[in-house]
Amino acid sequence: MKHTRSKDNPHISESKKKVVGELKALIEKYPIIGIINVENLPARQLQKMKTKLRKEMHIRMAKKNLIKEAIKESKRKDIQKLNDHLDGMPALLLTDVNPFKIYKILKDNKSAAAIKAGQATPKDITIPAGPTPFAPGPIIGEFGMLKIKAGIEGGKVAIKEDAHVAKKGDIIKPQLASLLLRLGIEPMEIGLNLTAVYENGEILTGDVLDIDQDAFMAKLMTAASEARNLAVEVAYPAEGIVELLVQKAFRDAKALALERDILADAVIEQIIAKADAQANAVAGLVNK
Repeated sequence: MKHTRSKDNPHISESKKKVVGELKALIEKYPIIGIINVENLPARQLQKMKTKLRKEMHIRMAKKNLIKEAIKESKRKDIQKLNDHLDGMPALLLTDVNPFKIYKILKDNKSAAAIKAGQATPKDITIPAGPTPFAPGPIIGEFGMLKIKAGIEGGKVAIKEDAHVAKKGDIIKPQLASLLLRLGIEPMEIGLNLTAVYENGEILTGDVLDIDQDAFMAKLMTAASEARNLAVEVAYPAEGIVELLVQKAFRDAKALALERDILADAVIEQIIAKADAQANAVAGLVNK
């Protein structure tokens, strides 16, 4: 079956132009446009995640060149910068949910997986010291070839010390991939990788969106506390500070009145009590 070519772009068939139009309409509809990388994600798991997350976001799959063309044709300010983040096997993520929340949702829905030969490890890999399930045999030679110190303990092979076997970005060789699989070490994360998000003319990359919420909230609370203390110290009458300033002024005035024996309503009882204590002290000295 032949595809007719678009008059506007002779390199795009009518069927592809239709897809580009649909993608462009989605881009114009949603306020938050994200690019996700679904490379190495099994189709079954992808479908499962799309179903699970459909309330928060809409995920649209398409060929990279069609996504790129749709973004290019969009009239939204600076959205074309998203084309710099079409990594691996990209797909569009469309939503009205805060980008930081979206990143956290996707991160929380990732699962660990074994690494395959030829894949780049996303992080350093260390095989920890301790017992293994292996009986003595050729496995000791495999450990030796990978420069992993091992011996026999209790009839099983044991790793004598932590072994750093790969750095982030290293391409894993078949022998190491096989060993990691048998040891149950899963350095890969399977899920939707959010590479960048467009919001109000700004591009937010994954490393910007990946924040520790607990640490962020702790810093935010510390900053708020320090700002409040500073405002009180310099007597800055900001909203929420005025009441504290009045309370501080009252305490300072009360302390001054007590020090100078000023008979104000708020301190008169304390002044009388102080005078009585002083009189009793004098009386005690006279009696002696």
